[in-house]
Amino acid sequence: MAKKLEGKTAVITGGTEGIGLATAKLFVEEGAYVFITGRRQKELDEAVKAIGIDVYGVQGDVAQLADLDRLYETVSKTKGRIDIVFANAGVGEFVPLGAVTEEHFDKLFNINVRGALFTVQKALPLLNDGGSIILNGSVASVKGTAAFGVYAASKAAIRSFVRTWTTDLKDRHIRSNVVSPGPIDTPLASRQSADVIARIVSTIPMGRMGKPEEVAKVALFLASDDSSFVTGIELFVDGGRAQV
Repeated sequence: MAKKLEGKTAVITGGTEGIGLATAKLFVEEGAYVFITGRRQKELDEAVKAIGIDVYGVQGDVAQLADLDRLYETVSKTKGRIDIVFANAGVGEFVPLGAVTEEHFDKLFNINVRGALFTVQKALPLLNDGGSIILNGSVASVKGTAAFGVYAASKAAIRSFVRTWTTDLKDRHIRSNVVSPGPIDTPLASRQSADVIARIVSTIPMGRMGKPEEVAKVALFLASDDSSFVTGIELFVDGGRAQV
């Protein structure tokens, strides 16, 4: 069987755990060379080891533009060109409206929105025409989950980005899409209490959390020629959470 990403080069931010790591593993299995980023060197080294081959770890924070410049300098020197950018790095916190602070707002928007924007913008000179841009969204963007407003708004913003970029990049035939997970069984989720997890699961029509690998398969679809006529969309991987 031909590999779906044979000879392609991908950049995945936040590739040290959860969805980012699962996607990096799958992309490599499908023939890609992958650059992953993470803020913590130890976790980054462990992720590179877990992926095994055709992977390069670059320590950095997407909220720091100098770190993004360093990432793409490394990519440029190592591989020269990119075919896929998966702006996956993100952070979520619950804070009710009355308790939102500047720090909370700035943290979420700097990582989730500003980070995604400049991850993609700074990739453009290296991105091949016909490439694929994928942003990691969330069902939160369309649900009114209590105390999750700033996070939800940050994910609604990146949903908006791909619509605009679809138009901005149409002459280069670069596709931009959002993959929007529902509740996924990641290290981030498993730090919640059993009560919280039970409450989350009760909101999912399929009656379970998703697995990072299930999101990775959809990211693979959006990265590959299987989705050659798909752009500007938000594809939910949510067990029905945002749909019914």
